[in-house]
Amino acid sequence: MLTNSLDDFFHYLLIERGLSENTLTSYKRDLKQYTDYIGKSVQKSDWEEVTRNDIVHFLHKVKDSGKSAATISRYISSIRAFHQFLFREQLVSGDASLHLEIPKKDRKLPDVLSVNDVEKLLSVKEDSALSVRNTAMLELLYATGLRVSELITLKVSDLHLTMGFVQCFGKGSKERIVPLGNAAKNAVELYLSGARNHLIKNNKDTGILFVNHHGNPLTRQGFWKVLKKVAKQAGITKTITPHTLRHSFATHLLENGADLRIVQEMLGHEDIATTQIYTHVTKGRLKDIYNSYHPRA
Repeated sequence: MLTNSLDDFFHYLLIERGLSENTLTSYKRDLKQYTDYIGKSVQKSDWEEVTRNDIVHFLHKVKDSGKSAATISRYISSIRAFHQFLFREQLVSGDASLHLEIPKKDRKLPDVLSVNDVEKLLSVKEDSALSVRNTAMLELLYATGLRVSELITLKVSDLHLTMGFVQCFGKGSKERIVPLGNAAKNAVELYLSGARNHLIKNNKDTGILFVNHHGNPLTRQGFWKVLKKVAKQAGITKTITPHTLRHSFATHLLENGADLRIVQEMLGHEDIATTQIYTHVTKGRLKDIYNSYHPRA
């Protein structure tokens, strides 16, 4: 059966590759659709029978449904990885996914905040434990460029405030060390000195750094609500997502002369091409400055 090999592949991704739950879900969604097509539309019950043409026809069907180039690229990556697994495990005699062309992605430049907007966002403070927590979260996020999923799973033990760095586990449980500036360090220390205990109250301390008003670990949705609330208080009208501070972190570093490889390491990108999109942002920013201030522009 087609699905038996799929189960083996997902087990391999989880155990041997150590992929995150989100990435695994993406693989499952793509490959379920692909398997349904092979089984129902092409009516093949063995992966040995599947050809490159079958895969190409499936991708054309996906394209005709209006999917973007980026989505089609993701499908191809999932299908390739699966067929390479089948071949490597000697479940088939050849790799049907060889020579598949990946369409060029539409490179959408990330939204970033200006330094002034970041200052406004980080200056929102109220006299409450939740406000102290919010400031610590946002300062830490902007100082490190962590993904929100990494931020909300940080443990108190991952902080090394005396030495000025934070230890984080990103995609595929890969560990990285990211420096921490004084502003973020001070905000986190203030949060740990009283606000966190106040929020936990009599609940069991799980060791997770950032907790909600019930003392439980903060969720992605919870962080999203906090960010929207603080942005509104700061008078920022442009749309901000949890990833905006990560984008701003990278862009501001590069604008101030940081080395691309160093930024890549701090962001936890495997491929430097992923980091290079921020160079397009900074070049755009330079052009804006030139047009605004050069007398002959």
